[in-house]
Amino acid sequence: MNRKPEEAAKTIGSYALLILLSCISLFPAFWIVMSSFKTGNSLFSDTLIPRRMTLVHYQELFEQTKYLQWFLNTLKVAALSTLIGTSLLLLASYAISRYRFAGRKSMLTAFLVLQMFPGFMAMIAIYVLLNTLGLLNSHWALVLVYSSGSIITNVFVAKGFFDTIPKSLEDAARIDGASHMKVFLSIMMPLSKPMLTYASLMIFNGCFVDFIFADLILRTEEKRTLAVGLFRMVNQSNSTEFTLFAAGAVLVALPVTLLFIFLQRFLIDGLTAGAMKG
Repeated sequence: MNRKPEEAAKTIGSYALLILLSCISLFPAFWIVMSSFKTGNSLFSDTLIPRRMTLVHYQELFEQTKYLQWFLNTLKVAALSTLIGTSLLLLASYAISRYRFAGRKSMLTAFLVLQMFPGFMAMIAIYVLLNTLGLLNSHWALVLVYSSGSIITNVFVAKGFFDTIPKSLEDAARIDGASHMKVFLSIMMPLSKPMLTYASLMIFNGCFVDFIFADLILRTEEKRTLAVGLFRMVNQSNSTEFTLFAAGAVLVALPVTLLFIFLQRFLIDGLTAGAMKG
């Protein structure tokens, strides 16, 4: 029995379904981008592709709001959180992967359980703790929470990647007299570039677009991040600056999108290598 027509039909159906799902996923982003070029303030004032495009909303974004200050605040928080969070993640995952110590399995189980609960469930406890430490309305509060939370969300991928690196490399270095830190910095760090890129991108992206926790901690306009600033801009009474918000949303997505495009190869390598062992 010739099954080629059936296989061809399944292939065509699979591609058609993927194309449909891709269109559904990309439509909101396309709508926001096109809305940022519309005249007026309404997202529904023109056709999906505006008949007359304008860049006035991007100009107003820097002239009428503190968008540049919000962007710099967000970049500072995301960069510091990525640097500290990635360092903590590498040290923690390397120790869990290579050493056997009391409570290791319990720690991994705790990390797994914590991943099942959304982060905002701990917001009240974290708020009280930060208030006690006097860190409210501070960018350092966001950095501490983001960098420490990155361990829980990425530890299994990082540990899985270190599990794929042969232990014979470390043994050979230790025979030559290398210390544990020397082995980690000179051997493990260069080999973990794909996983390092993946973890850094995940941490940076999460910090760059976070709204819920940043809105809880930040109080003054000069301290706000992009997500909080744009939300406050359109959440004011009688505010109709929806196309201005669309322009701000496009610029928010631009840095993260460019990072994903330029580092895509390392991102895929790190994700697949870290998933080989858990």
